[in-house]
Amino acid sequence: MYEAMISTKDEALCHLFLHCCYKDGEFNEKELDYVSGLFVELELHQTLNFKDEIKKYLSYKNVVADEQAYLIYVIKLINPVHDYALYSYCVELELSDALLEQREEKLLENIAGILGIEQNFQYYTKKMMMQRKAVESGKFF
Repeated sequence: MYEAMISTKDEALCHLFLHCCYKDGEFNEKELDYVSGLFVELELHQTLNFKDEIKKYLSYKNVVADEQAYLIYVIKLINPVHDYALYSYCVELELSDALLEQREEKLLENIAGILGIEQNFQYYTKKMMMQRKAVESGKFF
C-alpha cells in the first residue's frame, strides 16, 4: 500500500521522518514543530505539502506488516549519500520529545542496520543528542 504513496526521494525522506515521530504512538506539538522545521530546512516544502504527507502516512501506518521491509523501501528510495547524517536526523527526531522508548530504540537499530552504521556510532550519536536535549531543556552545560 505505501509503495503506491511513496515514489520519490523527497516523499521517502518525509515518510521516514514521520515514521520516526509516530513510533511512540504520539505526535505532540514539539515533535510537529521540529519535523515541520526540518521539512523547511531540507527544502522538502518545495515539492511536497506537509499536511498531505501526514494524511498519506496516517492512512497506511497501521497496516505496515513488515517494518523492516518498509524501512528498506524508503531508505532505498532516499539512496543516502550521507548515511550518518540521515541516521543522526532520525535520532534527533526520536528524541524531539526528550524520551527514547524501547520501540523507538529498536527502530533506530533497524535504521542503523540498513544504513550499515556501526554500534559505536549509534551509541555516541544517541548520547550526544540526549545531552543536547538536556542542555536545551535545562539551559546549562
